[in-house]
Amino acid sequence: MNTIFSVTQKQLYDFLLNVAPVRPVFIWGAPGIGKSAIVENFASELGLPCVSLLGSQLAPEDIIGVPQIKDGYSVFCPPKMIARNEPYCLFLDELNACSQEVQKAFYSLIHEQRIGEFILPEGTIVIGAGNRAQDSAIVKPMSSALINRMVHVQLRASHRDWLEWAYAHEIHPYVIEYIQMRPDHLWSEPPKTEEPFSTPRSWHMLSDCLYAYGKSLGETDIDILTSSCLSPHTASQFKAFLKQIQSKYDLAKIINGELRWPDQPDERDLLYFMAQSLRAQLIKELPNEHMTLKANQRQLAFRAKDLIKDLSAISLEIAQMVVAEQKGEALPAWFMLEVIRDLPRLVAKKDG
Repeated sequence: MNTIFSVTQKQLYDFLLNVAPVRPVFIWGAPGIGKSAIVENFASELGLPCVSLLGSQLAPEDIIGVPQIKDGYSVFCPPKMIARNEPYCLFLDELNACSQEVQKAFYSLIHEQRIGEFILPEGTIVIGAGNRAQDSAIVKPMSSALINRMVHVQLRASHRDWLEWAYAHEIHPYVIEYIQMRPDHLWSEPPKTEEPFSTPRSWHMLSDCLYAYGKSLGETDIDILTSSCLSPHTASQFKAFLKQIQSKYDLAKIINGELRWPDQPDERDLLYFMAQSLRAQLIKELPNEHMTLKANQRQLAFRAKDLIKDLSAISLEIAQMVVAEQKGEALPAWFMLEVIRDLPRLVAKKDG
């Protein structure tokens, strides 16, 4: 689904509050970013029970019901979970994973809030949701007639919204602290291969597992848990983060000059994590325009060049990683010009 605009979790909640009571809404989004949880919380806030139907598990008769003979006529009796007397929120999850026949069964339910002769109670809200084709999920083309019966919106993961939720739901402190440091690791594109990948849902699962182990959590346990829940790259970075917590190293102390970079061979994963953290902090705190630099930002930029120089003496490859563009994210151009001027070795092209 090509949508022009995407919304965060908070924006989606406000959108549902205003639009869903008057028109059915369909939420597009990648797996694991919280579509179902938002709808359930939305219904709860309105004081409505939330009835969820999984499109991938439905047959047409699950919607329109089965026929019975009454007074010589056939009458379709809709399912009890749909044919209710009081208003509710009907959540059609994985709607675009159901067959064309099931999609047709939804036409009148979505557009007119009617199944045969049964009309949904006044005040009932209908919301659909589904994954996108590019997410390697099980999806089927949605008919134009069904698309045109709903208002469409696309959800994206927001680390700010998720962290606020995480605090309220007592997500494990290690997970919260890591996402605060590396918000770009909250969600990753679903891989083309069959392997775990990082999403708000998988971080929640990891949090539950960390709590379950408690103080008995060992290094092998961490290896198993992280590789079972997260994208491979994020898993290795999270393990390095936990190692950093247990060691004497702290990025703030390194920036302040109280500590030096870890330089032992068995600390290479830790060094990589600390360097990536420095890069993330520079992208977050340094402005795009040199003229807008504040005193503390100027000091950070000055100190960062010294740190990158020291880092290059330990590992030129990791130092180059700090200044290189990654996934479309780059350090400010003015800072890179200073790096090129002062540390040309870092940006020199490799021979061959």
